Amino acid sequence: MHAIRLHAFGPAENLRHELTDDPVPAPGQVRIAVAAAGVHLIDTALREGMTGPYPAPAELPTIPGREVAGTVESLGEGTDPAWLGRHVVAHIGTAPGGYAELAVVDADKLHPVPAGLDAAEAVAMIGTGRTTLGILQFTELGPDSVAVVTAAAGGIGTLLVQHARNTGATVIGLAGGPAKVARVKENGADLAVDYTLPDWPRQVRMHLDTLGRRATVVYDSVGGVTARAAVDLLGSGGQHIVFGWSGEGLHDGRPLTFTDEDLAARGITSQNVLGPAMIQKAGGMRPLETLALAEAAAGRLRPTVQRYPLAEAAAAHRALETRGTMGKVVLIP
Repeated sequence: MHAIRLHAFGPAENLRHELTDDPVPAPGQVRIAVAAAGVHLIDTALREGMTGPYPAPAELPTIPGREVAGTVESLGEGTDPAWLGRHVVAHIGTAPGGYAELAVVDADKLHPVPAGLDAAEAVAMIGTGRTTLGILQFTELGPDSVAVVTAAAGGIGTLLVQHARNTGATVIGLAGGPAKVARVKENGADLAVDYTLPDWPRQVRMHLDTLGRRATVVYDSVGGVTARAAVDLLGSGGQHIVFGWSGEGLHDGRPLTFTDEDLAARGITSQNVLGPAMIQKAGGMRPLETLALAEAAAGRLRPTVQRYPLAEAAAAHRALETRGTMGKVVLIP
């Protein structure tokens, strides 16, 4: 099979498209003919040998990628034969292997791909979608809510804007550059602003003043000065929901933190909802995966997907690292 293999930690150029042996499913596993493989910002950190939510691979070469969709074409010993030939999607977990024409997955991680979703959309929902639904557990939105979404043109941001719009909330989306701002507006945001421009907080305040409102929740995935300015828009009782700090340059790539005294003075709360907090509240990640796929199948959430050929995985990584993507990045073998 063809796969993307990493032989040495380092830049995106270290990702090589090459022939390698077909994987063999172990007992309780299936082998999937991959139609789409998800690319995550975490993948770029692991490629460089950095640690994160998942451990860096112990041995090289390795095949990155933890989200796949496709057709089950082979079974390991003892695996339910009903899976054979089915269109499925799975979050592989801690063992990578998704950037390939074939991938092995534990059968208990599989979900059937719902009717109406293609493989790339299913991949987006099994990863980005489940995280979005996990984030939304920590807030209750409705017509009286004003939600500020940072990185609103990204995979999670796109879905947060849609959900907030569906609840009747006022939605303010922050994105970098005219093309992304236009996409956020098309996605349903009441106001979309370019957070690379110095006067964006003034634009938002003017909009809120016309409504006689203050922000009630900030969904923050960038950290740094952008998050600080967004939190300054919150009124008393507002929530700062943190699920990343991917910024650089204007966004200095550090989580925005507060002392208890500062929070009390502002009358707001701030919570990092990733990791154990999300898993505990949801009762595991699988319920979030099931819900995310159902929301997409019902048309309530529709991911934006940016597709790259498998052979161009390095270009996909570079685009992610330089904020050159919109929505979920997916590789197509």
